[in-house]
Amino acid sequence: MKGGATDAGTAVEAAASLLAKARAPVIAGLSADVAAIRAAYDLAGRIGASVDTAGAAGTYAELGALSRVGALTTTPAEAVGRADTVLVVGAAPWQAPLMKRLIDAKPTRGRAAGSDRALLAVGANAGAALAWPADGGLPEAVAELRAYARGHLAGDALPGQIASRLAAAQYGVLLYDPAELGEFGVEMLQGLAMELSDTTRCFTLAVGAAGQDRAVVPVSAWTTGQAPRSGFGRRVPEHDPWRFDAARQVAAGEADAVLWLGAVPVERPDWLSAVPSVALVAEGEAQAAEVVISVGQPGRDHGGVLWNEQRAALTFWPATAPSDLPSAASVLAALKERLATVQAASRSDSAC
Repeated sequence: MKGGATDAGTAVEAAASLLAKARAPVIAGLSADVAAIRAAYDLAGRIGASVDTAGAAGTYAELGALSRVGALTTTPAEAVGRADTVLVVGAAPWQAPLMKRLIDAKPTRGRAAGSDRALLAVGANAGAALAWPADGGLPEAVAELRAYARGHLAGDALPGQIASRLAAAQYGVLLYDPAELGEFGVEMLQGLAMELSDTTRCFTLAVGAAGQDRAVVPVSAWTTGQAPRSGFGRRVPEHDPWRFDAARQVAAGEADAVLWLGAVPVERPDWLSAVPSVALVAEGEAQAAEVVISVGQPGRDHGGVLWNEQRAALTFWPATAPSDLPSAASVLAALKERLATVQAASRSDSAC
């Protein structure tokens, strides 16, 4: 509490007191296992909070494009097993663990089995056979590639060569980071994949999402019927990507308290220090918030269901180094119980 050590019960009491005073609280981050994400939504409904995620920029770049044009996607296993041509869009995908699997192995299934895998690049080059710097910006570069693929542009320039290689592929994969590419870039990339698939097989594959956003999206859908950025201020979930953007709310002075959930380590935003805050984090730092509660990291301190990037699915991860740290879900449940007691006492006082 405020940089000083205390016991868990006192910390929960302080966190509950801070949230109880808030008129427009925010629960942000949501980088945790499914049990904790569900508990966060349950708590948000109890206190009328809005929710936002650590990787919302990438999540909404994908969701925005999906709502307008749809998506043609593959999985990491299919990309490694079948792709004979991979276009890496931007710099971020080169840092993804999937790149090593793509570089170190040849296709093993389908018509391309046993053939060499060609790596192409737009915007960065970390070992591609053909690379285009795309100094004008990634969305613009993807649009130009699409124009070449559709025959609207012609010639032997680098984008034309890359488009020709993609058209000649037996199984092409367009690899990208949605946060780096942006909503309209993602939409253009999906259009490119769909048009190439008129004559060959081409799919997109997103990598590099921050936190556990890919776990939050289905949990939010089955909990509220909506995408993650939702608010419970009127006791029913209302979805609005602009209104419930946590960074915007804090900057506008609309939020007066934040609970940051980071049981799976993720970079904390600068705006967290601008409002009274509670942090539930696996790697606890005394200055991370006014009240910091160290919780177990799912998959390390305790088992939990997390998004598995390699399988593109929710899977259970057992504890690799079990500890006595509480789970984020249990702390959130304790907060909800304590807040219910505070709210009941407040109603009783008002009646008197």
